[in-house]
Amino acid sequence: MSQPINPFEMALKQLDEAAKLIKLDNGMHQVLAHPKRVLTVSIPVKMDSGEVKVFTGFRSQHNDARGPYKGGIRYHPQVSIDEVKALSMWMTWKCAVADIPYGGGKGGIICNPKEMSKGELERMTRRYAYSIADIIGPHTDIPAPDVYTGGNEMAWIMDTYSALKGNYVQPEVITGKPLSIGGSLGRNEATGRGLSFTVREAAKKLKINMKNATVAVQGFGNAGQFASQLVEEQGATVIAASDSKGGVYNKAGMSAQALRKHKEKTGSVVGFSGAKPISNEDLLETDCTILIPAALENQINGKNAKNIKAKIVAEAANGPTTPEADDVLFKNKTLVIPDILANGGGVTVSYFEWLQNLRREYWSEAEVNQKLDKNITKAFLDIYHTHEEYGVNMRKASMVLAVNRVVEAIKTRGLWP
Repeated sequence: MSQPINPFEMALKQLDEAAKLIKLDNGMHQVLAHPKRVLTVSIPVKMDSGEVKVFTGFRSQHNDARGPYKGGIRYHPQVSIDEVKALSMWMTWKCAVADIPYGGGKGGIICNPKEMSKGELERMTRRYAYSIADIIGPHTDIPAPDVYTGGNEMAWIMDTYSALKGNYVQPEVITGKPLSIGGSLGRNEATGRGLSFTVREAAKKLKINMKNATVAVQGFGNAGQFASQLVEEQGATVIAASDSKGGVYNKAGMSAQALRKHKEKTGSVVGFSGAKPISNEDLLETDCTILIPAALENQINGKNAKNIKAKIVAEAANGPTTPEADDVLFKNKTLVIPDILANGGGVTVSYFEWLQNLRREYWSEAEVNQKLDKNITKAFLDIYHTHEEYGVNMRKASMVLAVNRVVEAIKTRGLWP
């Protein structure tokens, strides 16, 4: 059996490639290769059975040269220190690419939330918030939801932090909150909406008429649903969609909204009226204009990359394309919109939520979407320009742009000896 890819080693490899392209000083390379701080905490929790169980949690803070740390908190049995270190580094690049004034952070707890009651989750979350309270804060590190965390967990963290640090409500300490306690309108659709803006710009560059474009979506979850619906609104036709239970295909097209309703009713896209079944593997190789991988990592790899027919691959998932596949797709003139850019809408609207909280002034959904469009479009054009300048694929271009921006901030602040 092949060894699972160590995410931190993968993050370091991507940094190495960008460092070579921009001839980065070796000392600066070393600074960027190490998170500034990684905290490990033990979290004793009284379970519903009465026994006390000790969970392990982490918070990695990679680099704050451009602003406070920003990044999600995930609850998963596979959370590891290397995973949070890698994710915090990727968040540094993601924030730099979106040109928002944050650095990268990431947190997690090794647990299986599916096997825990709401009361157990609340006690664990509050104890974790208490344990990391000294290194997070509205101007130092602003966490957010991630895998298996959401509005509930963010509300508990905000409440615990507020009680500890001044006994008044501090919504700006965390993002991804419910609307009733300072969440932002437009946050739920932000990842899919941001991706749809990048697809629109890529189609302009490749001179693709969206009215003739077809779309296949692997992973019809939150990001996949909103992305396909919003790309459909630009004139494209969804012809294939899948989730963990299987996929459906209809050459004549399917309504993204009807697919969502079917999935809400039955729990899957499988069995959608008028469509033929298609496997997740075959969906990737479907003859379509735009492919949106929105499921798991390493889906497009050395084995199937040569069979990808899409002109645009827009990565809603994190890491769906392996480095080997990237080279094949670049050679075949498929434009890959890398995850660091394509799914950057979430962190961008998180930034908007933070601004609204700091000012206690809230924006309409139309204002949020307008600002998101402006921000993501600029990020796409900046990366596309770098891709042309260096003659490299969009992923390498995004890394070059991000590393250059972080290095510039380090030097300008005088953080460099």
